[in-house]
Amino acid sequence: MKRLYRNLTNRKVSGVCSGIADYIDVDVTVIRLIALVLIIMSGVLPGLVGYAVAALIMPEKGLEK
Repeated sequence: MKRLYRNLTNRKVSGVCSGIADYIDVDVTVIRLIALVLIIMSGVLPGLVGYAVAALIMPEKGLEK
């Protein structure tokens, strides 16, 4: 079963975008651009809060049980 993890080997901030890119098998740059546009369109603060929540909830790759 495929699981969603934060990827710590190819990260810029916390690995959320890299983990999502690995999960859906897309280039990480595309996901980072989409995340940036969504954060700006949401009014910045809600987007950053969503990113922070994702970083807290998603487990790190290699620490799964």
